[in-house]
Amino acid sequence: MEITWLGHACFAVESSGWRIVLDPYTMDTYPPLHTKADMVLCSHGHSDHNYVQAVELTTGKQNPFTIEKVETFHDDKGGALRGNNTMHVLRAEGMTVVHCGDLGHFPTDTQLAKIANADVLLIPVGGYYTIDAATAKRVADAAKPRVIVPMHYRHGRYGLRPVGTLDEFLELYPMEQVHHMTGNTFPLTPAEPSGVVVPAYVESR
Repeated sequence: MEITWLGHACFAVESSGWRIVLDPYTMDTYPPLHTKADMVLCSHGHSDHNYVQAVELTTGKQNPFTIEKVETFHDDKGGALRGNNTMHVLRAEGMTVVHCGDLGHFPTDTQLAKIANADVLLIPVGGYYTIDAATAKRVADAAKPRVIVPMHYRHGRYGLRPVGTLDEFLELYPMEQVHHMTGNTFPLTPAEPSGVVVPAYVESR
């Protein structure tokens, strides 16, 4: 399996030649997104997570993934401020990848049980519109994934202005548990990697 960070909260997850893109965006602070996929999944209807026009759909392969949806909220007021949010649980090759979307609250026990012990947890850390760095750490500690990949944060000239930077999240982990990548794609096997993985942002072509 391969996981690619396309910026903001957008990832591509690929197995057996089948590629799923989650939460494609259009944003003033990122260059236009252009990519291909066999399927698009969106956590909610905001344009920085639901811009399906950025994805060219391809067909013809057999989908190796099973997909489970975990319904949550975009805020800590039961959705009163920003509505609902869907976490997607993808399973293939005996491994599990959880994309939290714009999770806005600490999950309930029932919600946590559905994302527990995943191989990869893709989780927002920037705060303001989503859970903040400290809450993201609490969620990760409770869910116990093997790999944690932060998303939805401000970095350099990229990202939403009110949200926090990645540093606020990484400061909560020992340096030896944090792995900075030079590219935006990493392979996932049943054994590797582990810890906090930080892909580099690479502009789409």
